[in-house]
Amino acid sequence: MKIVTTDQMRSIESHTVSLGITEDSLMESAGLAIAKRVYQLLQNTRGTRVLVLVGPGNNGGDGMVAGRYLSDWGALVTLYMASKFRREDKLSECEAKRIRTIEGNDDNEHWALSSYLSSTDIILDAVFGIGSNRSIKDPIASALKLVTEAKLNSNETYIISVDIPSGLDADEGTVDPFTPYADLTLTLGAPKIGLFKFPGAERTGTVEVLDIGLSSTPGSEISLNLVDKNFVSVFLPKRHLDGHKGTFGRLSIIGGSIAFSGAPLFSAMAAYRMGAGLVSLAIPEEIHPIVASQLPEAIYLPLKSNEGTLGSSSLESVLKDMRDSKSAVIGPGLGLNDFTVQFIHQLLSPVNFFDFPMVLDADALNNLAKIPNWYTRLLNENVLTPHPGEMARLLGIDIKEIQSNRIYYATEASLLWKQTVVLKGAHTVIASPDGQVSLSPIANPALATAGTGDVLAGIIGGLLCQGLSPHKAATLATYIHLQCADSFNEKYGNSGLIASDLINAIPIVVKELSQHT
Repeated sequence: MKIVTTDQMRSIESHTVSLGITEDSLMESAGLAIAKRVYQLLQNTRGTRVLVLVGPGNNGGDGMVAGRYLSDWGALVTLYMASKFRREDKLSECEAKRIRTIEGNDDNEHWALSSYLSSTDIILDAVFGIGSNRSIKDPIASALKLVTEAKLNSNETYIISVDIPSGLDADEGTVDPFTPYADLTLTLGAPKIGLFKFPGAERTGTVEVLDIGLSSTPGSEISLNLVDKNFVSVFLPKRHLDGHKGTFGRLSIIGGSIAFSGAPLFSAMAAYRMGAGLVSLAIPEEIHPIVASQLPEAIYLPLKSNEGTLGSSSLESVLKDMRDSKSAVIGPGLGLNDFTVQFIHQLLSPVNFFDFPMVLDADALNNLAKIPNWYTRLLNENVLTPHPGEMARLLGIDIKEIQSNRIYYATEASLLWKQTVVLKGAHTVIASPDGQVSLSPIANPALATAGTGDVLAGIIGGLLCQGLSPHKAATLATYIHLQCADSFNEKYGNSGLIASDLINAIPIVVKELSQHT
């Protein structure tokens, strides 16, 4: 599925209309799809109180049609006309069914709205869609302010936004002060890019895409992919019955230090859980007993260290080990000092060309950032997995600048460096030098804990050594990683997760994904 801008969405809608599908038909389809999803959520709409906030345009029309269907199915629907509605025919259809309608302009100080907000089960926000980019003025502003206050004052107030939360910029993700905090956003036809940019992403709740019968324009015109089950399931490596450990690839992991013994272990365990045939760990000899006791399935290359970290003295042994591998993960727990900078400088020298893609993670990136024009040393396309702070160091700009336009900087960096870039964080961005860009719809604060990035690096490495391309491996790994975190959320909430929780969930998520058609 593609993520679209406002202009792209309008182009899709115009293309659909040009094929003979009327705007009225699209509105009916949208309203029916919304009503069906609300019905699924409620399981039984009979007697449920639904308040529809109706705006002046097509978004309001979609909400009004949804209200009409819900009324037919037994819900107690109230239409609150926040502004003068342009489609008198739709309003007449609702009035003919005796659906209660309140004119906002006649609601002195919003007494009626306040009353309904305190007693409704669901609020359907259908005031403004992608066609509005103006600041919200009274009386709509004060009405939406009451909606926000009702949400803050009661956990039972459930808000569903139609297409986008009213007042959210569908391209930039900026919000109006009166934009409501939705629990669920039912976006129509295709997800809008602004739904995944902050601060707007804080007001969308869960984002779901509803099919309303749009005829999409050719996919080549839209380059941004949504990382969902449908998109990534085809990337899963095949597990042939006659396969052996050589079939599924050998992965080298280079990292670890006295201070960070767990990082390479997490990567190795994740790679095995992702299906890698054999994993080798090149780590300082001081931490070998710790790591090997936790993962006897791996093979080990214990190396003499320099003050507890790998250094130039380890180079030849590491290079020899890597020559037998199909991929490598470099950086987890490596540390950052003069020894590690020199080690990375020599290991990633163009002289030591590897004909396979690698994962450069964590301290591999921090050490590279110390080397001028570091990206010219990478002759092959690899996967770089920076968090925003590491990305800022690699680009030499402020972290706030990175976060202000994550898609732009991930895309530009991938083109400049000629590498696949996984910009981690809320709504992870995966960008590749061939122009492919993918975006995760998930933001999960449970992942904000030590070791989760090492797990992601290991999943990517496990997929690379099984033959996936950098972009496919990075995209599939991102999906699996986030689904593992979501499975934790469902049981325990979004705090308290540790890296091993993710590792144990990998086979479960992979099995579910393999069964998806």
